[in-house]
Amino acid sequence: MTPRQRISRADPERVLTACLDLLAGREADPVMVDVLGGEPARAYADTYWGRVWAARGLLWAWDDRALQPLRGALADEHWRVREMALKVVARHGLDVDPTPLLADPVARVRAAAQRCVSTCS
Repeated sequence: MTPRQRISRADPERVLTACLDLLAGREADPVMVDVLGGEPARAYADTYWGRVWAARGLLWAWDDRALQPLRGALADEHWRVREMALKVVARHGLDVDPTPLLADPVARVRAAAQRCVSTCS
């Protein structure tokens, strides 16, 4: 089952809570960690992968309560988190300025920022 399928079958409030917890670096409901990251996810939830999966979860379980944490994810130390956060911004057309990330040192983040600028303009 894909992450999107797992998320669509889960309780939206529990998914959102897990996403917010992981983005904040807190421990999340282990069942929801499995929903967001798949079967082996629990072993990596406290790494940057947990934040990546949390941002990815917001692609399909968006709620405005996640806007501030998502803005924080755009400044995450790991490029995969920044890239996924930009995908969420583009998907939902959020009022977030992606232009600072056009100068990111990682090409994939720059490309995601450019797509976001094109999509959100």
